[in-house]
Formats: sequence, C-alpha cells, structure tokens
Amino acid sequence: MIRVLNTILAVACAVALIGVYGLKFQSEGVAGRKIELGQTIIDQQNQLSLLRADWAYVNQPSYIEPIIDRHAETLDLAIIGAKQFKSLDELPMRPAQLDPDALTVLLNSLETGVDPIAALIEAN
Repeated sequence: MIRVLNTILAVACAVALIGVYGLKFQSEGVAGRKIELGQTIIDQQNQLSLLRADWAYVNQPSYIEPIIDRHAETLDLAIIGAKQFKSLDELPMRPAQLDPDALTVLLNSLETGVDPIAALIEAN
C-alpha cells in the first residue's frame, strides 16, 4: 500500500514539476515579448519626435516662401488684401429653417463628386 502511495506521489510530483517548468518558460516568453514591445514603443516615440521636428521645419515661413514663389503663377496666388476681410455685421444671418430638399441635393452632389460651388458659379 505504501509502495503504491509513494509511486502515485512521485508521479504527481513529476507532473507538478513539469507544469511549473512549463509555466516558468511561458512567463519568460511573455516577459521577453513585453521588453520587445517596450523597445518598439520607445523607437516609435523617437521616430515621432523626429517627424515633429521635420514638420516644424517644413512649416516655417522661410521654407514655404520659395515653394510659394515657385508655384504662385500656376496656382494663381495673391497676397490677401485688407478689403477681403469683413466685419461680423456684414455676414448674412443664418436662415431660421434649413431647406431639407436643398440639403439633400447638396449631399447628393458631394457624393457624386460634383462641386456645388462650381456648379453655382457656372449657372450664374
């Protein structure tokens, strides 16, 4: 009886030992993956920092001005004049009720790719 009990306990210990080692290796794999992800996050943060620095450089007026000068004729660019600005009193009042049919036509024209402003300009 004692021999059978010892055998059962020895097998149970061996199974528990195998389970503990398996759990140990699995947790080491998870820890390694965590370290890899942490390093990936740090690398991406560094890349983001470089991209922000590049963006700040590209948005400087001294960088943009030669590009604008080069393409001003093609894009038909002009300096903003003071007469282009209006006061709030000169803005039209918002209509009390929006016309749902006009809104539907506007949304349909946008879905088809037609510029509604260009169509109004051509109609006038």
